[in-house]
This record gives sequence, C-alpha cells and structure tokens, in this order.
Amino acid sequence: MKLITLFLTCASRQEAKKIADALLDKKLAACIRATGVKSGFWWQGQRERADEVLLIIESTEDKFDDIETVVRKLHSYETFVLTAFLVVRSSAGVDKWMKEALS
Repeated sequence: MKLITLFLTCASRQEAKKIADALLDKKLAACIRATGVKSGFWWQGQRERADEVLLIIESTEDKFDDIETVVRKLHSYETFVLTAFLVVRSSAGVDKWMKEALS
C-alpha cells in the first residue's frame, strides 16, 4: 500500500465540500483538509487570478483513478488539476490508520 497526498483546487467552499463528502463516503480518502488559497495561473492565453479552496487529500495510490472519476463528475472546472505525491515517510501508526479507514 503506497500512501499519497493529493492536491485539488475547487471554485468554492460548497464545491469543495461536495467533493470531499463524496470521496469520504466512498472511502476513497482517509482525511481531507480544506483551506482557502489565492491562485494565479494561465488559462486560455490569459493570466488569471482566483480565490479558490484547496483540498489536501490523504489516500493510497491504488485509489487515484476512482478519486479522479468522482472529481470529474462533481468539479465545475473544464480542466481541473488533481495531482498526487507519494508519501516517502510518515509517523508511526499512519499506515495502520489508513488501511483501517479505507477498508
């Protein structure tokens, strides 16, 4: 079991909550944190700025495709950015907790 941390920006708190609830309900994530961020980015040749909500999602690598499927159904952006990073190390007990939370 390879632990991952995923990042996903959402257009609003409501959208972030809807996605987080769906992932938790389907046991695709063990924990999800949400925080407001100010984003700067390029979109269709224009430099843009937006107030967004960043979801930080704790899960396992084997669940990425299912997570992406849920996000695709619920996200409002034409092109959302869902990225995953392998967890190199974690504190004692995290592996056990994740296994229990996701089964």
